[in-house]
Amino acid sequence: MPRRRPIYLHKETTRHGRTVYYFRRDKDAPRIRINGEYGSEQFMAEYMAALAGEPVESAPAKTAQGTLAWLIERYRDSAEWAKFSPATKRQRENILKQVIKNGGDSTLTSIKRSTIAKARDKRANTPAQANHFLKVMRSLFKWAHEAGLVADNPTLGVSFARSKTDGHHVWTEEEVQQFKRRWPVGTRERLALAILLYTGLRRGDAARLGRQHVRDGVIMLNTEKTGTRVEIPILPELAEIIDASPTGDLAFIAKLDRAPMDKNSFGNWFRDACVAAGVPGRAHGLRKAGATRAAENGATEKELEAIFGWTDGGRTAAIYTREADRKKLARAAVGKLSRRKSNTRTTLSGAGNFREK
Repeated sequence: MPRRRPIYLHKETTRHGRTVYYFRRDKDAPRIRINGEYGSEQFMAEYMAALAGEPVESAPAKTAQGTLAWLIERYRDSAEWAKFSPATKRQRENILKQVIKNGGDSTLTSIKRSTIAKARDKRANTPAQANHFLKVMRSLFKWAHEAGLVADNPTLGVSFARSKTDGHHVWTEEEVQQFKRRWPVGTRERLALAILLYTGLRRGDAARLGRQHVRDGVIMLNTEKTGTRVEIPILPELAEIIDASPTGDLAFIAKLDRAPMDKNSFGNWFRDACVAAGVPGRAHGLRKAGATRAAENGATEKELEAIFGWTDGGRTAAIYTREADRKKLARAAVGKLSRRKSNTRTTLSGAGNFREK
């Protein structure tokens, strides 16, 4: 039989689906919120204090309504927040904790477009972090505006920081071959390269990929970042390398003791393999290289989305298809730069010199 709930303890479910507990002796007595996980040491200490009529000292102070910290608390309880994957929640939670620490007591009416831009500029030395901050703030205030909690969205019109680089280095075909020479088939490093290159999976998904995710030669996986379902046929090249490589029990790419790696340990391990091979690329750069390969071989935006699990309405896929189209057009049009007839042939001679025949 289920354990009986302690006397005077009442259980409620909020409109957002959260379970909360209150201590109340009778209908005329005040309700006392009992915090902590049900049955935990903190929970029982607060319950016993309420039962004895003593102040519940460990109960957290209420966040002032109308402040940024208050808004973030509402956001964490929202259906919008609930739809994010655990990985996305962890990433955004890091930003939100910083925001609460640095300006949680700011009133919502005091937060203007200039406030958001100033906070972005404080992170100017790390453009990726600045843009991550802005992305989180855009999501927060878009939800708050739609929910009627703020009159205006202060993130509108605030642009992303300009990155000093194009992001992760995209592997060249020469670098892929150089890595292969250093790590031949049969090594864990070569297996990792093949999985990243021939599946387009992010490093977290590549690290947990195992035989349990394969059905009839097709990888079936819900991606960690977005929860998007991807179904990727295993290419013959990849199947041969998997069969020839040492693998783990739960993941193809594993430690020497056959245990799986987490996302960060896998990324660090693969970085060391790249350094040993003398190539500048890293795990995410292979995902970009795979997308570039697919686009240049004629993959459509929908096909790229199906492979790589992008869910941004084609914006990311369009980057690769546009670049591939640009290269094809350039190759087709370069002959038009010549004033000679179309039967003029051009060959390479020497170190990059052109010679007409």
